[in-house]
Amino acid sequence: MPRSGEEARRRLQQAALELYQERGFDRTTTAEIAARAGVTERTFFRHFPDKREVLFDGEAALRADLIRSVADAPEGLPPLEVLLRAFRKAAAILEGNRSFAEPRLAVIAATPALRERDLAKAAAMADALAAALRERGVSERAASLAAHVGWVTFHHAAGAWIQESVRGLDEHLAEAFADLRALAAEAGG
Repeated sequence: MPRSGEEARRRLQQAALELYQERGFDRTTTAEIAARAGVTERTFFRHFPDKREVLFDGEAALRADLIRSVADAPEGLPPLEVLLRAFRKAAAILEGNRSFAEPRLAVIAATPALRERDLAKAAAMADALAAALRERGVSERAASLAAHVGWVTFHHAAGAWIQESVRGLDEHLAEAFADLRALAAEAGG
């Protein structure tokens, strides 16, 4: 049985992911996840409010890190460059968690309720990034547009990174943001 709360949390996440892959999200119960992890169902609910959140754990910490990175970026950088800097700092966290990230994305893609939750979390993340940009003095309209486009670009780069294991997430981020700049230049030209 896990001795620390963090160890129990990690085991619950791994057990949930395994069961979701084996049986599907809808056919897996919290009791089964807890049993596989070697803890009680009560322990499960001490760590997660529901079985969906097992796959979205760490989102609050990622949001806090991104917002802090936006706030700490050097003055004078355009909004998308501020976001790229923030995403690059967060990349190390994601790269360290790749063994969970890859199957997690597959489970989410296969489950409508999880896709819906993922979209809601993405919208909340973009809104938080827009607020952080506004704190830097970026106008409401530009902050919202940059945050939403930036988050989609980050998500695109992360998906490409999962698909291709040869290059790191930082390289995929650089490529995706370069593509974004090129598309913007084409639209302006």
